[in-house]
Amino acid sequence: MNLFTAFQLPVRFALALGVLLAAAAPALAQTKTLRFVAHADVKILDPSFTTAYITRNFGYMVYDTLFAQDAKGQPKPQMVEKYTTSKDGRQWTFTLRPGLKFSDGSVVSAADAVASIQRWSTRDSFGPPLRAAGAEWQVVDARTFTLQLKQPFGMVLEALAKPSGFPVMVMPERLARLPTSSPISEVIGSGPFLFKRDEWVPGNKVVFVRNPGYVPRSEPASGLAGSKKPAFDRVEWLYLPDANSSIAALQKGEVDFVEQVPPDYVTPLRSDANVKLLPSSAQQGQLIMNHLYPPFNNPKVRQAVLKAVSQERFNAAMGYPLDMRMTYCATYFICGSANDTPAGSEPYRTADLAKAKQMLSESGYKGEKVVLLVASDVPYLNALSLMALQTLRSIGMNVDGLTMDWASIGARRAKRDAPEAGGWSAYTTVANEFSINSPIVSTYLGAACGNSLPGWPCDKTLDELRAAWIGEPVPAKRRLALDAFQRRAFETVPYVNLGQYFPASAARKELKGAEQIWGGIPNLWVLDK
Repeated sequence: MNLFTAFQLPVRFALALGVLLAAAAPALAQTKTLRFVAHADVKILDPSFTTAYITRNFGYMVYDTLFAQDAKGQPKPQMVEKYTTSKDGRQWTFTLRPGLKFSDGSVVSAADAVASIQRWSTRDSFGPPLRAAGAEWQVVDARTFTLQLKQPFGMVLEALAKPSGFPVMVMPERLARLPTSSPISEVIGSGPFLFKRDEWVPGNKVVFVRNPGYVPRSEPASGLAGSKKPAFDRVEWLYLPDANSSIAALQKGEVDFVEQVPPDYVTPLRSDANVKLLPSSAQQGQLIMNHLYPPFNNPKVRQAVLKAVSQERFNAAMGYPLDMRMTYCATYFICGSANDTPAGSEPYRTADLAKAKQMLSESGYKGEKVVLLVASDVPYLNALSLMALQTLRSIGMNVDGLTMDWASIGARRAKRDAPEAGGWSAYTTVANEFSINSPIVSTYLGAACGNSLPGWPCDKTLDELRAAWIGEPVPAKRRLALDAFQRRAFETVPYVNLGQYFPASAARKELKGAEQIWGGIPNLWVLDK
């Protein structure tokens, strides 16, 4: 028995699913419905408040973006109809498409777009460098807004089209102006689906219906860009933390799509003629540490943990087949990507518990309790958490594992309280390549001092090196700047890379368009049956 089967929840969720489907069948007999098993429960509905992927995915259902990446990773206009920029790159003008409306029927205006951008810029890693370039966003008229820069910033479109972390999702100005210290609970979307709050059952399901007022683009869907006209009238996100239940429901045709296939079920599904196994883009396991409080406010302690981590063991613990995981990845980014570099990794390529114990002793660690948040309901996160618990204890750390579901971890990790006062010390998570593939896009490496990211990493030298990389136009020099940035990252250790792997989703064979699910982000408007 491996880590996953040992910690699966009871099969009562299978019964719960059957009851749900039986009750819904008569009422929805004439409704074209997609049943989608989401990877986690949804508690936070504000994609500008948390980097949790389940909230990001919720955001893509109900909100639209100004720009979006297509299937080739290129920024394309989405809510924007056209844009211009001056020769020196300091003046940008954007015009919204006509006819755009929010889900309450109100017209989407330039003021809504600017307020949404300004809210985003206080949270996202692109915010500080844009402010450093003197960014000023101004409303011109109902559909037009501008960006004025004091100095050129070569990644304006990349920022506005950022797919993960904190995408720029457009909401009404009155909501976008609310304080960012707490999540927005009201959902007035600009996207292809409407959130059915009256059918929301936390811990069970989320329901969306087609937004009749949504105006799609004329271009075909490509990645997150192009038309988002849904083929389904209704989408039900089902939360089934029991792996047996979710996979059995897929094989029986009771659900259409499972967002994340538990590793134990990859091999059986490969031989199931009624199911399509869909590879996703690369992901990276991560140990996130709270830099505000001991012991992880000390970089020498973080270095000791990094020395103790065996990526091979962490990847093996998740249970993916050998062809879906890497033994070791030396970069903080994605192995095989344009920013793949081994710079700075030399002292940490081989895990050494004896050396890690010595480093921890020399760091001045005084036995402070480490509150590790252990995910109970997401199998691969549970495996990473348990391996982290074992690794930290093996080098002499005083660790208290606190078990809770992933949605609760998402809420708790936002607390700045000390670990002994209801806060936390560390947790494990995973990041898609969109969230880690450059010094600015990377959620944790891109977080400048003063950020609001859980863990609150801060290193002024790293900030300076990131700025140097952003501002360097010469490719060869930019590569040197990238290497310098990563060397510093291995010194300050914003987080610990637990290894790179390649997960999979699964769909019924009759579901059309499943191969267009893009990069691990469920762009469900591409699906049909």
